[in-house]
Amino acid sequence: MTTIPPDQFGVSFSLKQCRSFDLDAPAVLNWLLTEAGFRRFRLMSYWNEHEQQPGQYDFSQLDWQIDQVSRAGGEITLCLGARQPRWPENHWPDWAWQADKAVRDHALLQYLEQVITRYADNEHITSYQLENEALLVNFGERSEVDRQRLRAEYDLVTRLNPLPIKVMTTSTSWGIPIRQPIPDMVGFSFYHTLYRDGKYHQSLLYPWVHRVRKILIRVLHNKPVFIHELQLEPWGPQNIWDMPNEEQAKSMNPAQIAKNIALAKAIKASPIDLWGAEWWYWRLQQGDASIWQAVRKALTN
Repeated sequence: MTTIPPDQFGVSFSLKQCRSFDLDAPAVLNWLLTEAGFRRFRLMSYWNEHEQQPGQYDFSQLDWQIDQVSRAGGEITLCLGARQPRWPENHWPDWAWQADKAVRDHALLQYLEQVITRYADNEHITSYQLENEALLVNFGERSEVDRQRLRAEYDLVTRLNPLPIKVMTTSTSWGIPIRQPIPDMVGFSFYHTLYRDGKYHQSLLYPWVHRVRKILIRVLHNKPVFIHELQLEPWGPQNIWDMPNEEQAKSMNPAQIAKNIALAKAIKASPIDLWGAEWWYWRLQQGDASIWQAVRKALTN
């Protein structure tokens, strides 16, 4: 096993996505560390997982993830807030979503404080990602964009633990940050094959567009830019686990994997965090090693 340099590539890991694929989540994470060789991870602190009742916290499912990566000497970007990766995108506990907005806002800040203080002494948490694609309103369920609350969240994170890098991400594959809060580091996603309106589409946002964005962000804010989500899983008319392999291949296959990684490298915005690890492992469990082999080959070329 060759370790993948964390300054070049990382990977997102979602407990919820493992459940959707009916996978053993600790086994998936162990495979990513030991067989795949990743040392950079984006982990999620889903609010509706860890505070299912007001004031009753259970971080056991996040503890083992952080512990497993830390023991392997990895580095962690810990996602914070209500909006975090994977469907339904906004992970409000039902009790918070049903409460008055003022109550919900206060509860979110309290939850953030619990997460940050719990792991504040872990040196392997090198960055926080606050509210994944925070201003994206037209994707996911229970969307609630509130810039004033976002600023309050940012200020709280800075006050409680100023050491980890604070990362925020633009809304999907476009846009640059203009208004506060301006993070320490800006991330954006790179999706090449999209599915909407009953058809597959190829994105017109090629590497040169993202390079221009990178330059603008550096000119405006003098902040580094990286790719927080590189599409390496299918996007089709159904959930991946419900799609036949032939349908999955229409948007993601070994050739497309190689192409997406090559395009992402051409942007020259590192590190590149890969999206789709649970799918690679799921296909391996089905006896198909071609997907992971394609990822591995493209990373080392």
